[in-house]
Amino acid sequence: MKKMYKAFSGAIGMGLVLTGLALGQGNTTLNALFMKQAAYSEEDVQNMTAEFEKANPSIKVNLEFVPYESLRDKTIAAQASGGYDVVLFDTIWPAEYAKNGFLLDVSSRINKADQNKIFTGAWSTVQSKGKYYGMPWILDTKYLFYNTEILEKAGFKNPPRTFQELMTQAEVIKQKNLVQYPLVSSWSQSEALVADYTSYVAAFKGRFVDTSDRPVFQNGGGLKALEWMVDSVKKGLSNPNSREYAEEDVRRVFSSGQAAFALNWTYMYNLTQDPAESKVVGKVGIVPAPGAVGGAAVSAVNGSMGLGITRTSKLANEAWKFINHLTSQKVQNRYAKNSLPIWKTSYADPIVSKGQEAVIKAANISIGAMYSRPTVVRYAEWSNVLQKALQEALLGKTTAKAALADAAKQVATLK
Repeated sequence: MKKMYKAFSGAIGMGLVLTGLALGQGNTTLNALFMKQAAYSEEDVQNMTAEFEKANPSIKVNLEFVPYESLRDKTIAAQASGGYDVVLFDTIWPAEYAKNGFLLDVSSRINKADQNKIFTGAWSTVQSKGKYYGMPWILDTKYLFYNTEILEKAGFKNPPRTFQELMTQAEVIKQKNLVQYPLVSSWSQSEALVADYTSYVAAFKGRFVDTSDRPVFQNGGGLKALEWMVDSVKKGLSNPNSREYAEEDVRRVFSSGQAAFALNWTYMYNLTQDPAESKVVGKVGIVPAPGAVGGAAVSAVNGSMGLGITRTSKLANEAWKFINHLTSQKVQNRYAKNSLPIWKTSYADPIVSKGQEAVIKAANISIGAMYSRPTVVRYAEWSNVLQKALQEALLGKTTAKAALADAAKQVATLK
């Protein structure tokens, strides 16, 4: 009897162990932080994740989406609690994250065979002092969108190639009363404003800092860039509400037919072709952002983002597996309508190019011209100073020269 009891007990025990192992395999849960707007949609990320979970049934992923403006703060606040395993980060944050130990150095995890297959500008998004802190995922820059019908009515066969030419075309469009404000931009006091300003700085061949990391944006191309922005407002060419707009506001105004030109990220193109979202379907052109007379041929801001593993994560291997899935060429090619792949050969794939041939044509030029915002450890403070200075000038509270001179003095103290 005792032998039967022991055998029965042993069977139960073994069953519990096996059940426990099975449950354990399904209980590995990753927490991942993404942003709500622009690039891949929430639905895209959810679908990518579902595919990953199906292929990896032992791993579940909790997704959290927050506005871009909250992404950095959420990541930093979670360092103490270890709330996330995978986080999306902007190209402007690696220096800060690396110094403060927010992300794992994943240099040894990166497949060296893939390095030359991915655009250099994409890799710069996840690097700091020669080390890699993630995989590039969103490859993006701002393009010039234009309303082909409005340009035709104004008598222009081609979109502007320089910002001076853009001003001239906008003046004619306004004189002919085709739209009240030909230009619309995301110039609210936010990172969107600094991203736009960076495009103009690139066009006028300005620089943010010299070789000793001292600010120089207050002179030369940096000053010309802000003067152009201010002039466009003074002449009634830029929508005055641009000073309160973010990227989605720009999309809505342009899509309603109330603007001839707009600078915005890639995602806007396909939404302007959607009748449910746009009144200008079939009337939208896209080209690289203009250059400037005496400056660059085209301009482009590096708006790329990467996926990294937090230093507090206890699931680094599973997190890296998830990141590899999201950044794989196969997955990126399937979801290329809102964000172009980081992989060079993807642009020859019909899955990627079909229906967005104009975007691909522009991207083939712009990606190689992407200009970075200052890669400084205290970038968040830098940006806040710049945002305020740019707004002061755009609102007419001070001159472009005075605003940038003051900003340069302030950021010079941020070491």
